[in-house]
Amino acid sequence: QGQLVESGGGSVEAGGSLRLSCTASTYAYNRYCMGWFRQAPGKEREGVALTYFDGSRPWYADPVKGRFTFSQDNAKKTVILQIDGLEPEDTGTYYCAARRGTDYCLPIPGEFDYWGQGTQVTVST
Repeated sequence: QGQLVESGGGSVEAGGSLRLSCTASTYAYNRYCMGWFRQAPGKEREGVALTYFDGSRPWYADPVKGRFTFSQDNAKKTVILQIDGLEPEDTGTYYCAARRGTDYCLPIPGEFDYWGQGTQVTVST
């Protein structure tokens, strides 16, 4: 069974940066769609960034385009989400998720098979 471990959340002022990491274990990570979702209090979980584990075909939600960037360290089975220009609206719990298969990669939470425990991102004005 797959496992995802996240790290890198924290509290920052608006305009600051954070680097979220998600390390996969125990499964063929190179055949997975990887995603970052976030959930603000009282709101539904939303997809903000997706990529295949080889870094191909990255997708970013409109509110984060130009500020969120994927990278990966294949040797460490880790995908990294660099977040710059943080805004208070980015506050929430960020979850890493993985979906088996490479046929499609869509920001639909129900399509993902494995989830991390979540890491909190808080942006103050």
